[in-house]
Amino acid sequence: MAEEGSRPAYETVDRKAEVMDTPYDRWVSSQGVDVIRGFFVEDLYTVPLKWWDRVGGYGVYIMLDGTGYLDDAYVCSIPPGKSLNPQRHIYEALIYVLDGRGATTVWQTNGNKQSFEWQTGSLFAIPLNAWYQHFNGQGDKDARLLAVTTAPLVFNLFHCQDFVINNPYGFTDRFKGEEGYFGGGGKLYSDRVVETNFVSDVINIEPVEWAERGKGNATILFEMSESMMGSHVSRFPVGLYKKAHRHGPGAHVFILTGTGYSLLWPEGKEMTRVDWKPGSIVVPPEGWFHQHFNSSAEPARYLALKILSRKYKLQPGKIQSDVPLAYGGWQIEYEEEDPIIRKIFEEECAKSGAEVKMPKFA
Repeated sequence: MAEEGSRPAYETVDRKAEVMDTPYDRWVSSQGVDVIRGFFVEDLYTVPLKWWDRVGGYGVYIMLDGTGYLDDAYVCSIPPGKSLNPQRHIYEALIYVLDGRGATTVWQTNGNKQSFEWQTGSLFAIPLNAWYQHFNGQGDKDARLLAVTTAPLVFNLFHCQDFVINNPYGFTDRFKGEEGYFGGGGKLYSDRVVETNFVSDVINIEPVEWAERGKGNATILFEMSESMMGSHVSRFPVGLYKKAHRHGPGAHVFILTGTGYSLLWPEGKEMTRVDWKPGSIVVPPEGWFHQHFNSSAEPARYLALKILSRKYKLQPGKIQSDVPLAYGGWQIEYEEEDPIIRKIFEEECAKSGAEVKMPKFA
């Protein structure tokens, strides 16, 4: 098994020698902030930020290998008692509040402004190309936000900065400035999928059982602001783990609570392991199997932010997250997994004193 941060043995490309030369890369390089690349970021709460003139705060871009240039992430902070600059763009954005409390105002040109308050753990989506502005409601500390956006896809399609960030078109079919748009209400779209534009606290929200993904698994999925992006929260009980699966690129897995590790591997190839804690983020590369493990004696949960909506699909048909490989799906059943996976889990649980509760298979 490869150690955290090492390159898989089969990969011969020298990433440091690559020239990042897409329209998106050229735009990001003009922003005056650092870009973190690679496989994994250990702690978004402490990652260094630089002054970001366009935004009016401090920030860093995060462009990990697994995004497939469909989406990206950035972290930005708002100084105490200050606000960021108003902005709009025709790429979509999901926002998670890493730390702090404050408010965001959203509006269409010449339309009514809609404001809502947020806190640590809040999640919301900016309606496409609407104006918005973030405010720090604390006078004594920074507020820190995580955004996952479709900027790489959009910049590489249009390669025109003015069109992307100064486009006058208003998508009023998505947002008209109506009162209560970000009020936190919602409706059940299907199964455990909730349509809402604001979640006040994903750290403590109660997910819904999803046994097909593994014993003890519970997940709640969100469709927000009529976006092509999706998000979900999954909870890890003590002594249990979810089944491995694979999917397309761009799923940013952010650890909310707990400690543990993830195993990631292309089919038939060597596994890579990353150890995580609250604040860690990893993006599984396209087609790689991956599996997340809570190895501690306390429950854990993560938030996934990605370019995958169940309401506005990029591809037709059922999403195969919980369908076994034998039936054409993306998931490895417990009885089909490599025995080393269970062995590693049992060893890690023994270190923390957690009781292993996994079902037994011959």
